[in-house]
Amino acid sequence: MTKPVSALEDMLSEMTPVLQKGTYIFCTTDDEDKYSACADKAIAIFAEPEGASLILPVMAAGLMGFDTSAPMRCISLMVNSSLTGVGLTATVASALADEDIACNVVAAFHHDHVFIPEPDAERALSVLEELSGADQ
Repeated sequence: MTKPVSALEDMLSEMTPVLQKGTYIFCTTDDEDKYSACADKAIAIFAEPEGASLILPVMAAGLMGFDTSAPMRCISLMVNSSLTGVGLTATVASALADEDIACNVVAAFHHDHVFIPEPDAERALSVLEELSGADQ
């Protein structure tokens, strides 16, 4: 793994957005049995006072009885961005907002992952490729 990048210009030029396969649902539960039954299927979990927030594959979410009416696609930014880098999330979110595309960013240890409503995924990918200079 490369050294984490922290300068905004470098994070943007190296972000290499990749549209991942699969569709995901953001959901929440405060039911311990339901959480236990689906936690191993989640790609991310965050504990909030109201309950556990989970990001589940759409099929697993449906089988668990969660609302699947807002499917999301994931675009991974393949730069190893520093956890102390400033501006990547704001710049990405602003570029997408300028195109009227909603996004939910999950920052993991190695990469940032941008969740986009399924109908906007391809267009969002183009916006992020342009932002990174990948389309030049």
